Amino acid sequence: MITLIGVGHVFAIADSVKEVIRSKRPEVVCLELDPARYEALLHKDEERSVPLQYRLLAYFQTRMADKFGSQVGDEMLAAAEAAGEVGAKVALIDMDAAGVFAQLWRRMSFREKLGLFGGALMGLFASKERVEEEMTRYEGNEAQYIDTLGEGFPTIKEVLIDDRNRHMSDTLKSLAAEHPNIVAVVGDGHVPGLMEQLKSVGAEAIRLKDLRSSKGQTSPSGSEVTTSFWYHSP
Repeated sequence: MITLIGVGHVFAIADSVKEVIRSKRPEVVCLELDPARYEALLHKDEERSVPLQYRLLAYFQTRMADKFGSQVGDEMLAAAEAAGEVGAKVALIDMDAAGVFAQLWRRMSFREKLGLFGGALMGLFASKERVEEEMTRYEGNEAQYIDTLGEGFPTIKEVLIDDRNRHMSDTLKSLAAEHPNIVAVVGDGHVPGLMEQLKSVGAEAIRLKDLRSSKGQTSPSGSEVTTSFWYHSP
């Protein structure tokens, strides 16, 4: 069985993620990271040369995480720590972020690029309350929310969500052939697509709203563009 844990990169849910992994005691804990991003989380103070788009995204996410009393990537580090506690291997299952961003930028139309930066700039000034309101919209009808994103930003949906879902589901299927008990920590917006693609091997999901409610937090997501960054960004 594969258990998907849906997370948001700016919310204080590290303890909840640990609790799930401790209770499931998987053989493998999979993280929605590539090696470079994992190393960057482990060594946050080191200067790294990254694309401008990635720096803007990281700055935006850091500002949001501060508002929620967290640090970007805390849930991933917590998952890796919990894996060590239960004797599980850690597997990095995401595509290379630099390659994803390069492909995204090449394929986006000029209109999408303007919308991307406009959404990011709006997100810089978004209040915590605005984030909560947008998350409520997302949770109210996930499929419609993602479809709306795809209508306005088809390349972003294809590159940041669809392509990565296929890559991660293929990797999870390969791991499931050898390990019957797997936990995968992924952005919550990836969960519906992954559940569909993992039907043949069996999967269950624990969603972000469940993790947050277990800690007494308000259930949450800016615009469709900034929401995709919280749940799908590389």
